[in-house]
Amino acid sequence: MQKCTCAGASLRGSNFVPLCCIKLDTATDPCCGSGGMFVQSAKFIQAHSGNRGNISVYGQESNADTWKMAKMNMAIRGIDADFGQYHADTFFNDLHKTLKADFIMANPPFNLSNWGQDKLKDDIRWKYGVPPAGNANYAWIQHMIHHLAPNGKIGLVLANGALSTQSSGEGDIRKNIIEADLVEGIVAMPTQLFYSVTIPVTLWFISKNKKQKGKTLFIDARKMGYMVDRKHRDFTDEDIQKLADTFKAFQDGTLEEVKGFSAVADIQAIAAQDYILTPGRYVGIEEQEDDGEPFDEKMKRLTAELSDMFAKSHELENEIREKLGAIGYDI
Repeated sequence: MQKCTCAGASLRGSNFVPLCCIKLDTATDPCCGSGGMFVQSAKFIQAHSGNRGNISVYGQESNADTWKMAKMNMAIRGIDADFGQYHADTFFNDLHKTLKADFIMANPPFNLSNWGQDKLKDDIRWKYGVPPAGNANYAWIQHMIHHLAPNGKIGLVLANGALSTQSSGEGDIRKNIIEADLVEGIVAMPTQLFYSVTIPVTLWFISKNKKQKGKTLFIDARKMGYMVDRKHRDFTDEDIQKLADTFKAFQDGTLEEVKGFSAVADIQAIAAQDYILTPGRYVGIEEQEDDGEPFDEKMKRLTAELSDMFAKSHELENEIREKLGAIGYDI
């Protein structure tokens, strides 16, 4: 069986296991790791005056040791969970085949290769195209879409390559998903959000029965957040609220687009971009405030500064030559 090792993480950076499906009364995760995201979800519901006992958890994990840890993690916190009678590979042995979810949150393993495509080419889950053997990103996406209820929603973390790849039929699969009007929002995130990976990632919001038919929200959040330390970035509550408010305004039809941050595009506009979903293509460049300095004066000042820099560089070049010559190295 293919080992499932998820590379994504929660935005808070403390729980690096994937939560692939959460429903009001049912939560399911096809690559649940040790179940940390289920714990966080239960805490979230409890913090918002909900009853965590109302959640029925269904999970799946292919690694035997991690599967045991997940079961223990749920048990010691009093969370009712069904992770199956054994560990199992989600693609080859879907333990919850008939389950349909209203809400899905997922961070599956990024760019998983050799996931067994050659044995699953005729699988019912590949409604929008057979995923390539060398990358499981669109296998995970379609697996989750397959498990959505008629009004279901997915929040998915993926590596940026999935936004624009055209290789091995992935571009066609993405086109088919877009044409089916399933992509509700795309959010480009900054680097260093996760302890396990430093690459930038993207949030995908995939929905059935979208409020804004034929439209997709694009957000460029790459400049948001703050550095907790030299290696890790986090989001403030205000940052998260801004993203949530932007998405809600889009759904309500009241969004005012902000150049360089947010934009709404219809399917025709996305088709004109070859079905590439990179937010920067749609939000444009942030408008800069006019500093009031006349253009001619600014150019004279900048060219004078550049001339001074050139002169300084020549001085440094001559100094370096002299130093090297003094020790017997001429250039």
